[in-house]
Amino acid sequence: MTTLFFSYAHADEALRDRLERHLAMLRRQGVIDVWHDRRIVLGEDFGAAIAAELEKADLILLLVSPDFLASDYCYEQEMARAMERHIAGEAKVLPVILRPCDWHDAPFGRLLATPTDGKPITKFADLDDAFLEVTKAIKAAAASLRGPAPARAPAAATSARSVTAAPAGPRSSNMRLKKHFTDADKDRFLDRAFEFMTLYFENSLGELAKRNPGIETAFKRIDAHQFTAVLYREGTARARCRIFMLRSYSSGIAYSGNDRGMGDSYNESITVHEDEESLFLQPLGMSTHLRGSRDVRWTEEGAAEYYWSMFIEPVQGGFER
Repeated sequence: MTTLFFSYAHADEALRDRLERHLAMLRRQGVIDVWHDRRIVLGEDFGAAIAAELEKADLILLLVSPDFLASDYCYEQEMARAMERHIAGEAKVLPVILRPCDWHDAPFGRLLATPTDGKPITKFADLDDAFLEVTKAIKAAAASLRGPAPARAPAAATSARSVTAAPAGPRSSNMRLKKHFTDADKDRFLDRAFEFMTLYFENSLGELAKRNPGIETAFKRIDAHQFTAVLYREGTARARCRIFMLRSYSSGIAYSGNDRGMGDSYNESITVHEDEESLFLQPLGMSTHLRGSRDVRWTEEGAAEYYWSMFIEPVQGGFER
């Protein structure tokens, strides 16, 4: 069994929880045993427990984010020791890129990261797709570690770093509790999603016009809660939309195929939902563009790409890929 150690910033705990959930099958199969600091029992020496588990780990996951890089403890203590053990051949370090950040110049920047090409997990349309990639990478890493035990440094060379944790009695590892999200949490999440979508459309329209001769685009930010987009081919409008925040009957982001109207009618809407661990975006399912199940759990990028696909699909065939 491969012993797995999570090195992460507490700001990323929700993403760590979601990753651990995806690793459940590997744990059930006896492939891995997972440890992170939330398994420290009451009264146990926090620093000693972390140091001891870090020394025992076969595979060390660095859950990389701006908060991870900014944390003195994560960077200077956990990551530094993890890299020492990796270089010595005592353990394997696997960077998992959670959120966009400047990580390539870090000591682990030359290591192969997951997801593929170091794409941050939060940039995936659906978080489950991202965590599936990470799970497969962990499974492959665990397989590479099976067989002869990794070489260990002589006890004398590591005695200065050796730390013994206080003994702990038997207990369950099932400590997950449902998170509670307030209306304020949901409103902030929706506001961030709308701002992301606004920039997504503005940048995409500019790039579309740059790549395709004869194509003009127009983006207009009407106010803090709505914007319009128009696509022209040879001067003729071929696609129009207005995207706006719903604040009355229901809270969400609506899509209308009419950029001129200012009412509340729309062709599709996206609202905030929650599970035990996080907030996510989900469509109402009014659009015929949504193929397959509407039971999706989108990030900001997933929702923005859905509306962009609705906007561009009628004229997609004539554009450069």
